[in-house]
Amino acid sequence: MLKKLNVLGREDYKKEAIKYIISIAIVMMVGAFFIQLRGESPLKAFQAIFQGALVGKPSIARTIRWITPCIIAGTAAVISDKSGIFNLGIEGQIYMGAFFAAVFGYAVSLPKFLHIPATIIVGGIGGALLALIPALLKLYYNVNEMITTLMFNYVATLFTEYMTLQLMGADGSVSPDYMATPPMLDTARLTPLFKSYQATTGFFIGLALVLLIHILYKYTKKGYELKQVGENIKFAQYGGINAFATYFYVFLISGFVAGICGAVEMMGAHGRFRAQFSSNLGWDGIMIALIAKDSPLGMLLVAVLWGIIKNGSFAMERTTNVNRLVVTLIQAIFVLFITADFEKIMSKLRAVFPRKGASKKEGTLC
Repeated sequence: MLKKLNVLGREDYKKEAIKYIISIAIVMMVGAFFIQLRGESPLKAFQAIFQGALVGKPSIARTIRWITPCIIAGTAAVISDKSGIFNLGIEGQIYMGAFFAAVFGYAVSLPKFLHIPATIIVGGIGGALLALIPALLKLYYNVNEMITTLMFNYVATLFTEYMTLQLMGADGSVSPDYMATPPMLDTARLTPLFKSYQATTGFFIGLALVLLIHILYKYTKKGYELKQVGENIKFAQYGGINAFATYFYVFLISGFVAGICGAVEMMGAHGRFRAQFSSNLGWDGIMIALIAKDSPLGMLLVAVLWGIIKNGSFAMERTTNVNRLVVTLIQAIFVLFITADFEKIMSKLRAVFPRKGASKKEGTLC
């Protein structure tokens, strides 16, 4: 019996590996097609992505800078997805966390060893507060969390813009590009990993969060409960798990981690809150979690690759005539293929295009 289960497990891994290989091959061809349409050599564009992300200390530092928020945002998405909650509000929660952290970072003076953890926690609280409203609406009024969390992305963006204007003492005519809070105190800034570059110790905060979530889900009772609610809520309830409380915790933890992502961005690369600062980091996190099938360690690997591609796309845009949005399109198509049910598609194709001789064999069996 155990041997049979092992064989089935190996078959599943083999199918997943084939699916990933096919998906990568297809998106590479699609990407090459769009790059060719721009009159550029696909080989030159892909080379620019690789060199811009991995060749030289400045490139590596910038890549780590983008890997960091991808890891933390991906962790926030994995937490909610594993428990069957569709938290589409990670982008907004990042904004709230960033704003809370930026304001705390310049308004409150503390020693560095206290200021850094306090700013991270305040950022997490900002994200959790935004997640709290959809959580209460879901639990008490059964309002679909996909709608509320998505809607609150816009609420968070506009709220932080308005509050930034108030802190600036400016009117509404100021362009979002120029909306910014005062700079954070040096005691609230993370330590750079490379001198004069944007990569910071926030990278290790991301790794620590992944490790904590992996341990939580794999080795603790609470993690088992969180996972069971996502896999089969009725079974979880029969087993004595309080699904109501579990949903509430998941919303808050996911929002808290998303808020930390925003805080780390402010404490590292930005140094102050700027309106519309996020390069779709929340959506990146959701897509990374989807590709990784909600595995914390798998998510870490995907986040690293995602950060490499993200930084490489900026380099490609600088050195070629290809817009980095082509890379965003390729990423979206890749997610589409990875999340598609290939077996279902193949069964439908077999029904439409049956193999020769299949009907004869079926007739003899009858």
